[in-house]
Amino acid sequence: MPTARTSMTPAEWGMLIALSLLWGGSFFFNGVAVKDLPPLTIVFSRVALAALTLYLFMAATGRRLPGSREVWLAFAGMGILNNVVPFSLIVWGQSQIASGVASILNATTPLFTVLVAHAFTADERLTPLRAGGVVAGFAGVAVMLGGGHLAGGAPVLAYAACLGAALSYALSSVYGRRFRALGIAPLSVAAGQLTVSSLIMLPMMLIVDRPWALAMPGMDTVLALIGLATVSTALAYLLFFRILAGAGATNISLVTFLIPPSAILLGILFLGETLLPRHLAGLALIGLGLALVDGRLMRRRARAA
Repeated sequence: MPTARTSMTPAEWGMLIALSLLWGGSFFFNGVAVKDLPPLTIVFSRVALAALTLYLFMAATGRRLPGSREVWLAFAGMGILNNVVPFSLIVWGQSQIASGVASILNATTPLFTVLVAHAFTADERLTPLRAGGVVAGFAGVAVMLGGGHLAGGAPVLAYAACLGAALSYALSSVYGRRFRALGIAPLSVAAGQLTVSSLIMLPMMLIVDRPWALAMPGMDTVLALIGLATVSTALAYLLFFRILAGAGATNISLVTFLIPPSAILLGILFLGETLLPRHLAGLALIGLGLALVDGRLMRRRARAA
């Protein structure tokens, strides 16, 4: 049985950085689109166009989705937890707060994952080091909120929405373990969950957003939707699975550290956003928490000592 690699090749590092830019770019594309379109319309456009893109890729490479009822029910659960709920919460949150702030809050996903895995699995228990990482990470969230933002205003609800999205991603990471037992290829999981997500989002969008009554979006918004679906979703999934196959799950988890800087930079350069000192302090604490949860740096220091 092959052992997991603890290091990556220069090519894999390059792909990892590219993946962080693609996923960091999703916050930028959301930031552009929310100026013209309501959240559910944005999310439906994202998942539907991404599903179509992956279908075309699978057709070109001679792959097909499985047809069993059990698998499609599993796709439905994954689509709700990994697409419908988090995408909708993040986009709504970005209608209230900066994309860079939303990306920082999204970086708490591994912290929630540690807690969810401890509660629902038998082989991923909470260690003292990981518990310390969770405490440090959520202390960073508290610092970002700041005492003046606890009166129940819209920013607090937006923060809660982004944290809810991170929790949903954490639940999906544990739920997604079942696909290995079912023998479903990761690319099929991506295409399947996006397909079901599209079917779920379509009636929600039609009922809530009434897209036929919306003003025609500008070209910037149209291009943002195309980029969000094809680049930050479909292409990102393909790159994710390529890295996963070569470098393993532990190494690819490092992308969590890289997403906020790219999202923050894009927001500052192109959306005119700014971050307050408390946001940067919160980012530092969340980064410390992620480092403790990952544990790699501590193990290296222990070996050096």
